[in-house]
Amino acid sequence: MNGYLKLENGETFEGILEETSTLKDITGEVVFFTGMTGYQEVLTDPSYKNQFIVFTYPLIGNYGINEHDYESKQPHVAGVIVYECSEAGHHYEATYSLQQYLKKWNIPLITHVDTRALVKKIRNEGTMQAILSSEKETSHFNTQPQDKLVVQEVSTAVPTTYGEGNKHIVLFDFGYKRSILEELLKQNCKVTVVPYGTTTEEIKQLSPDGIVLSNGPGDPMQMQFHMSTIKKVIETYPTLGICLGHQLIGLAFGAQTKKLSFGHRGANQPVIDLDTKKVCMTSQNHSYVVDETSLAKTKLKVRFKNVNDQSIEGLKHESLPVVSVQFHPEAHPGPSDSNYIFEEFLTTVNEVGREKLYA
Repeated sequence: MNGYLKLENGETFEGILEETSTLKDITGEVVFFTGMTGYQEVLTDPSYKNQFIVFTYPLIGNYGINEHDYESKQPHVAGVIVYECSEAGHHYEATYSLQQYLKKWNIPLITHVDTRALVKKIRNEGTMQAILSSEKETSHFNTQPQDKLVVQEVSTAVPTTYGEGNKHIVLFDFGYKRSILEELLKQNCKVTVVPYGTTTEEIKQLSPDGIVLSNGPGDPMQMQFHMSTIKKVIETYPTLGICLGHQLIGLAFGAQTKKLSFGHRGANQPVIDLDTKKVCMTSQNHSYVVDETSLAKTKLKVRFKNVNDQSIEGLKHESLPVVSVQFHPEAHPGPSDSNYIFEEFLTTVNEVGREKLYA
């Protein structure tokens, strides 16, 4: 049947609505992802909660869905928009086609959309709310974004510990990707994943050697109620912030965040490390960034910058062992150029541990 993506600016894009869901009018924010591969990781990344994903590569689904590359237990996207979708997964590890997987989770898929024109529209006018429907006419279109705390919908309910490494890392779950956990386990860490609202006292009882603030969906300003706790924690323990975690570190120390016009979503964003003067290609998924003009009265310094638009891609504290990155050093999908961030973080954790031991 025909499907219609109706943008809040009044324009409509028509396509074919595949039989993957029982569709009623669904509202979400339209964003685009520029990677040629990695759609399974994108679908299951909690940072995409309640968003329509436009895949810019013209053919999606050709290697199917396997049992290994999930970033969480289920997909989080509101809907999937492509030009063409492969009907079968041509890979020896594939257990589902893309259509079968989306149907399992009742997620709408609309194909044969002019994705090039749609992405140009988003690049020119910015990300916007939209309705995906099987009806050409919609009686009511509320373009106002939801005020609900999206992080609450994707965070774990109870603390869970993984691994038996010699360093204990507490991972705040704002919607973490499984590959972040796996990278920490590779670094011989014991990792305790805790809910987003965990208190300072609860963290203290866990006796961590370091803290990781994870990625996650939504506007970082929604987490203002938790800033005092986050600040106390990261002033006490060596800390690495990733994506949303990076933005929360900025807010905790007095900086401000702002929304980009259409964000960075893909596996090909060039970032320069101002400490080493080296550029690496990174995997990214975000709408918000730390506003550089707001750093003047803080003790945060810019560590990483985006080569394309000069937006902040990472921070470091003047005196505390706190580093943050806007990009995803664990990649998945994407290049592993920036994987050294995890090794650097664990080196800092070990150094701080030795200082405490001999203090």
